[in-house]
Amino acid sequence: MAVPLRSGLSFRCVHETGLERKETDVPGLDVLSWKNDIKGRRSLLKEPRDSHEWRPQSHPISPIHGQNTSVCAARAFRWWEKNTSSNMTEIESTNQLVHSLLHAEDKLVIVDFYSPGCGGCKALHPKICQQAEMNPSVMLLRVNCEEHKAMCRSLHIHVLPFFRFYRGAQGRVCAFSCTNATISKFNNALAKHGMDRCSIGPAKGLEEGELLSLASNPDAHFGYPWRSLSQDLALSIPDESSVGEVEAAAATAALALRGSQIC
Repeated sequence: MAVPLRSGLSFRCVHETGLERKETDVPGLDVLSWKNDIKGRRSLLKEPRDSHEWRPQSHPISPIHGQNTSVCAARAFRWWEKNTSSNMTEIESTNQLVHSLLHAEDKLVIVDFYSPGCGGCKALHPKICQQAEMNPSVMLLRVNCEEHKAMCRSLHIHVLPFFRFYRGAQGRVCAFSCTNATISKFNNALAKHGMDRCSIGPAKGLEEGELLSLASNPDAHFGYPWRSLSQDLALSIPDESSVGEVEAAAATAALALRGSQIC
């Protein structure tokens, strides 16, 4: 965009790189040379300090912005979305996690608990993505602990990064925390539990205590239709019971039903 320049004017120029912001005064006739030095960084030219009436003729209201926007910059920092493979799934709800574990059949399922602000999680992410790509039969479920705090509290996740391995009727086979320095723990668990085998019975999923904890925690939004399931099992629930009590009682009924199916 062409901008008319007048001598004697001083521009207040702002340029940003990542989270850094710097303001400098640039003479009007030096604007073109200054523009060549920003090398693609987000830039902004404000109106001259000594003339509040003058504005660029081709854009009378808005200031002049560089091509890079803050939205693009924000996306660039979403490291947890980079290099993911097709067998990696971002968990959006408690129901999705429970459902995915119960319907995994005999697949090895790895639940990766992480946080966008966790430096160890960020450093480990490329290696986890590489392992997921090399093992396409493995299902890797990723839980953002910043977005699902209630779920993580109910599952007793207190350190990050943290991993849980589930396999068929055995349910959870191991759980541990590891970093880049101790990635061998992850690799060894993957080699041990990722071998081809068949389980007798359906996938177990979460432990009984974890299901009850999720069902009794309203913030976890564990929304399966427990009341209808309880009615099918002739489970008596008082009308004045709280939502948490209803869901906890129905979760117990569901666990009993699952046990009878296995037998």
